[in-house]
Amino acid sequence: MPFEILLVEDNHADVRLIMEAFGGDKMIHHLTVAEDGVQALALLRGVPPRPEPAHFDLVLLDLNLPGKNGREVLLELKHDPKLKHVPVIVLTSSEAEEDIRAAYAAHANCYVTKPVGFEQFMRVVRSIEEFWLTVSRLPGGEAHGYRFNSNSTYRG
Repeated sequence: MPFEILLVEDNHADVRLIMEAFGGDKMIHHLTVAEDGVQALALLRGVPPRPEPAHFDLVLLDLNLPGKNGREVLLELKHDPKLKHVPVIVLTSSEAEEDIRAAYAAHANCYVTKPVGFEQFMRVVRSIEEFWLTVSRLPGGEAHGYRFNSNSTYRG
C-alpha cells in the first residue's frame, strides 16, 4: 500500500518544491494537495461530491491558508474522533513563538519552519519523509519501510 500524504498548501512554488523533494527514488507514496482548509477537511471527511473520506497516513499543514486557516484545520482534525489519530506536521513559514505554542496546544505532532534557501528546504522535507515514512510507527500497525519508485500526483 502506498503511503498517503495530504499536503495542505496554497503556495504553488512550495507545492512544487515539496513534490520534488518527495519525488526521489527513496519511497513509494501518494501525495494529494489541498489548496485551502475547507478543501482539506472535505477530503478528510468525505464531504460531497466525494462519496467517502479519503484515508491519509500523514498531513502536512501550512498555517497561512485562505478561507479556513491551518490553525482552524488543526483544531477540527484533532477534535474529530475519526481523524484525531492522523499525524499532522505543521510546515509553515511562521517562526512566531505563539504559533508554535498554539500548534502544540492543538496537538500538532510536529512543527517545522520552512527554510528560505532551496537546499535547506529540500533537506527539511526529505528529513520529514525519512522520519515519518520509515522510522515512525503510525496507526495501522506497521512501520512504513517503503522502497523506491515515487508515485506523487498533484490534485489541486
